[in-house]
Amino acid sequence: MDLELTPRMLVREAMTSPVITVDEEASIVEVARIMDENGIGAVIVTRRDGQPVGIVTERDIVLRVVAKGVNPAEAKAGEVMSTPLRTVGPETSLLDAMTMMNRLNIRRLGVTYKGRLLGIISDRDILRVVPDIIEIVQERSRIMSSEAPSGPSLVGYCDRCGCYSTNLKAISGEFLCEDCRADLEE
Repeated sequence: MDLELTPRMLVREAMTSPVITVDEEASIVEVARIMDENGIGAVIVTRRDGQPVGIVTERDIVLRVVAKGVNPAEAKAGEVMSTPLRTVGPETSLLDAMTMMNRLNIRRLGVTYKGRLLGIISDRDILRVVPDIIEIVQERSRIMSSEAPSGPSLVGYCDRCGCYSTNLKAISGEFLCEDCRADLEE
């Protein structure tokens, strides 16, 4: 018997929404201020029509602005962003999203549905749900181990008393009913 305590965990169950976005013409100073105000490590960069085109992360700012000595007030989000924005659908499994992040060596994916940006899923979002996943696995294990029979139960006549029983168990080479097994324990 296969007990499924929960369907596979989906991206929509762990993603962050709504997404903080900036226009591709926003300065890196503005991007950093928005990240600071919202306590986030990345913002999605959109075109004027609202379509997501990339992402600016803390790492992008360090590597493409600070390390290169570029003036953050003059650098634009569209120049610093990582592009293209990698996306998944909200019904994608967390396992598939994690596999994609690992394969691409990235920590965030945009979540889109019918071309519309719904959210963002990050490695931190996934880590946030890991305790719930562990709890589900532990509960499933407890249920499965409590259902395991201690031995096969048979139907027939007890070798000691001769009574018909639907719960015979093999004890020391005899098939005994519940009453005779209880007598042995006394």
